[in-house]
Amino acid sequence: MSKRIDGARRAARIVHALKCPVCGNPVHIEDDGRLLCMENHSFDFAKQGYVNVLTRPAGGHYDKELFEARRRIMMDSGLYAPFHKAVADLVRERSLPSVMPGVLADIGCGEGTHLHRILQQLSGMDVMGAGLDIAKEGVQLAARDFQDAVWLVGDLAQSPFADHSIHVILNILSPSNYEEFTRMLAPGGLLIKAVPASGYLRELREALYSDKRRTYSNEETIGLFDRHFRRTETIPLRYSVRLDRLQLEDLVRMTPLSWSPDPAAVKAFLNRDFAEITVELDLLVGEPGDW
Repeated sequence: MSKRIDGARRAARIVHALKCPVCGNPVHIEDDGRLLCMENHSFDFAKQGYVNVLTRPAGGHYDKELFEARRRIMMDSGLYAPFHKAVADLVRERSLPSVMPGVLADIGCGEGTHLHRILQQLSGMDVMGAGLDIAKEGVQLAARDFQDAVWLVGDLAQSPFADHSIHVILNILSPSNYEEFTRMLAPGGLLIKAVPASGYLRELREALYSDKRRTYSNEETIGLFDRHFRRTETIPLRYSVRLDRLQLEDLVRMTPLSWSPDPAAVKAFLNRDFAEITVELDLLVGEPGDW
């Protein structure tokens, strides 16, 4: 079976959770690999198995090299392994529907590794993953390598997800649209937002910057979360991982922290055989405030 048809068949399993991003009507998946609504707005699945539902041209800030670096470091180093376990544990605690797959949507999924690793840990549960990102380069990589989720190129502001159809939303180090999250979440649904804490990638910040970017505060981000969602839990994750020289190179490639520093500082940071890298994340767990 081609990846195109396989991707369409996976999407058919969660067709109840999808809508046309143009008119908002329900959609169906045709056998030839098309997503179609009653107004005949049509979106073809690509050969890699993803579907592009963008309604206007859009360019992401990240390129293929960044996504490939992120893929390598997440697959090989265990940099985010405790985070993936923590999210999977939260999902296991939820009461998911018994008559259809629960839908776990990663909004801002990038190249898909976070969602893939979390779904691996949820093996045996009747849950389907869906990854959405505006960056086609990232979604192409996700669909090419991971056949365990539905992959969509799309804009959160014109989301292809139906009202109250998503059981768990993941928003990992990415911008939020809380109005859309509220619209998308099913009754009893959960939003899990990962935000960097003050020590996140401390070693990289301190090596590359001498100004205020050496430190980070997530107070404003948390305040915005709390204005829109009822926070039920905050899970702090604090650990360090030893990365070798090649992994440090990928760390630099994958993060916007390295986009505009002094090139000499980058060279000095990479001139070592290994380094301990700090990961500090806060997982904000919440429910819509009106339910």
